[in-house]
Amino acid sequence: MEYFAELGYFGLFVAAFLAATILPLSSEIVLGALLLNGLSPIALIIVATTGNVLGSLTNYGLGYWVSLGLIKKWLKISEEEFVRAEQRFERYGLISLCFAWVPVIGDPLTVVAGVLRIRLFWFVVLVTGGKLMRYIAVSYFAMQVQ
Repeated sequence: MEYFAELGYFGLFVAAFLAATILPLSSEIVLGALLLNGLSPIALIIVATTGNVLGSLTNYGLGYWVSLGLIKKWLKISEEEFVRAEQRFERYGLISLCFAWVPVIGDPLTVVAGVLRIRLFWFVVLVTGGKLMRYIAVSYFAMQVQ
């Protein structure tokens, strides 16, 4: 995480992008470190949200265009995780995409959205809203520590 923080805004963007895809990274740690180093909170929130949403769009694209077997293998999503993500969609509908930021369940949700061919407009709006609110909250709490 230290390496990403040394790269400033670009490092945060990369960490946020990768955190939303297949790698178990924590962009929140990078965001907190950069906030504590005095970088602009608004710019950091925008960069983190953008990177994280683009990572989720990558998952959506995989779900949309790649076979389900390959997706599960590449993203290391078990059959059980995938079924639970589908059940969340059936139970909560599109609103479940607001929780794409949640660890463990978020990545499968974004893949399932692609598999189910959820309208891209609603995917982007809901995923962005959830991720933006998370980064605002993380930033607020990190700045309280100062």
